Amino acid sequence: MGAPEQAVERVTMSGIASYIDHTLLKPDASREDILAVCKEAVEHKFASVCTNPLWTALVHNTLKGSGVKTCSVIGFPFGATPTDVKVYEARGANLDGADEIDMVINIAAARANDRNSLYTDIAAVADAVHAGGAALKVILETHFLTDEQKTLVCEVAAEAGADFVKTSTGFSGGGATVEDIALMRKAVGPKLGVKASGGIRSLEDARAMLEAGATRIGASSSVAIVNGEQATSAY
Repeated sequence: MGAPEQAVERVTMSGIASYIDHTLLKPDASREDILAVCKEAVEHKFASVCTNPLWTALVHNTLKGSGVKTCSVIGFPFGATPTDVKVYEARGANLDGADEIDMVINIAAARANDRNSLYTDIAAVADAVHAGGAALKVILETHFLTDEQKTLVCEVAAEAGADFVKTSTGFSGGGATVEDIALMRKAVGPKLGVKASGGIRSLEDARAMLEAGATRIGASSSVAIVNGEQATSAY
């Protein structure tokens, strides 16, 4: 489950969609909004639809048979919940049909260079996610971390059984950068996926991330990206 999907060369506009998690995580999203995102994902053949846990079952049922995966988030957006709560959320997402689950790390532990706490948190969630047959993406929230701390989290995530490492939630400032993607790819090597998320609003943004080592893109501007347009959304 941990290997990157495919080698990235020069991705065409028509091929970029298969790398994108089409994302709607705004707290004011409605049922109609979620259904619209699912429709877009099927039309453009995005990799997945990523939403808050409230919508996971709806997304799973709507996408059934389409080939588009269902992605949920846990510990979102701050990561500041106890590990057993994250595990409970992961099990719920599994039951609701999630194929992939994006968790936010214990950011305080990362900033304290607390390897043991990071490992315990990620490993427990990884076990729960994998027991349900899903893949785990670990969100670093790079905006808060030094390069050394980013490397630490990536190394721990790999040891703890994560399938991907991911830059950002998109809710706490900063976002994906080419430099962070290159650093994260170097830290995890070729076996894990690397997801660039936060502030990716154009085809060129997405291409730059893939060429730096990303194997997945998280974006709410997915349709603009595949249409070769420049999105203006701040999220």
